[in-house]
Amino acid sequence: MGKPKIFVLDTNVILHDHKAIRTFRDNNLVIPIAVIEEVDKFKKGTDTLSYNARGFMRDLDKITSGKNFGAGGLPIGKNLGWIKVEPNHPFEGEYADFFKDDIPDHRILSTAMWIRDHNPGTFVALVTKDINLRMKAKAIGMAVQDYLTDRVQDDHIEEAQREVRVMDAPNDVLQDLCYSSGNSVEWERVQKTRPKPNQMFKFQWEGAGGEIVCARFDAPRDRIVLVKAHAAYGIRPRNDEQKFALDALLNPAVELVSLTGGAGTGKTLLALAAALDQEGDYEQIFLSRPTVVLGNQDIGYLPGDQKQKMSPFLQPLMDNLNVIKHQFRASSREAQRIDAMLTQEKLIIEPLAYIRGRSLGRCFFIIDEAQNLTPHEMKTIITRAGEGTKMVFTGDIFQIDQPYLDQWSNGLTHLGEKMYGQALFQHVFLRKGERSELSELAAKLL
Repeated sequence: MGKPKIFVLDTNVILHDHKAIRTFRDNNLVIPIAVIEEVDKFKKGTDTLSYNARGFMRDLDKITSGKNFGAGGLPIGKNLGWIKVEPNHPFEGEYADFFKDDIPDHRILSTAMWIRDHNPGTFVALVTKDINLRMKAKAIGMAVQDYLTDRVQDDHIEEAQREVRVMDAPNDVLQDLCYSSGNSVEWERVQKTRPKPNQMFKFQWEGAGGEIVCARFDAPRDRIVLVKAHAAYGIRPRNDEQKFALDALLNPAVELVSLTGGAGTGKTLLALAAALDQEGDYEQIFLSRPTVVLGNQDIGYLPGDQKQKMSPFLQPLMDNLNVIKHQFRASSREAQRIDAMLTQEKLIIEPLAYIRGRSLGRCFFIIDEAQNLTPHEMKTIITRAGEGTKMVFTGDIFQIDQPYLDQWSNGLTHLGEKMYGQALFQHVFLRKGERSELSELAAKLL
């Protein structure tokens, strides 16, 4: 076994995952005082950063209960290394005047270099999710790494975007799939190995002029079943991927659905239409999205009460609701039913921050912009699901607004990678934009 390494953790690692200190195996950890000072600023609040700040400080307090760190630090736990909080150290030698601004990032970096220089023969690296700090560390020769514990590999992301298997099938198989009483065929007639639950297929039917037939493997029935072009509350699928998406959204056996794709592909609209179409099967329809503000501003800077402050973040959900509503005359039963659901609070649009601690039973729960969730937030939300609840996560993993998440480490990618192959889960990647020709052109070229 090699000699344990020393990792110096940046604040954003802790705020991203408060259990990060327990993911470095038998290696040793150093927390600069500057990190403790920064974490302290986040301890009050109801958002995930505050939750992670408090969780980390509680864990650190438990480790140090009745003890001081001392020169050698304290053991984190069984089969884990030690941890210590290190006072800030200034840059030394030629780097003393390298960075002019006295900011937390520079204090963390200078302390990491001090740890390296005072532990000869030991590998020391700064761990941060801040790209700019990583560049600064590399510029002065300090070993630096991203925090990759919850990072999904590139090939898994590519697999998720190619989960529809396109293949040819004999005419007799497609004839039975489309026209038999059960609209299904034995999977052995299509491929040699048993498909994963909810595996999607596109069959090209040469005998019908090259028509595309969509199908899905139904694990409980152990058969491949036809996917029809369902409609939901007046919304009809415009392409094959939307057909797969509505099939999953309307299937009560699939309790967890993730829809990914670019702007204008219909992710949120399809999810909301499916929820309205099945409103009689659920006690509530709950729509939400993460609150992501620009820069370091909090929603407190916005005018008005809580409802008015949250309105800009939740307006896109109302826009999708209005698209569905405006398909019908104002006097129609469908439009009046939407108004009644809002008035009676059967259809609720509210911030995601209020989900923690709740139990959601018999609820159709839609979380928009889910790419801005961390894996821990994703787990927190899904574990709120009670009996009879369906959860739908929508988002674009290439359009992330959180500074320390990317296409590999966000909660939506994490969900698809961990849940793949489960019978109650289905993921659909929507490729084609259907908002407008202009929107589709901009998504491709800009």
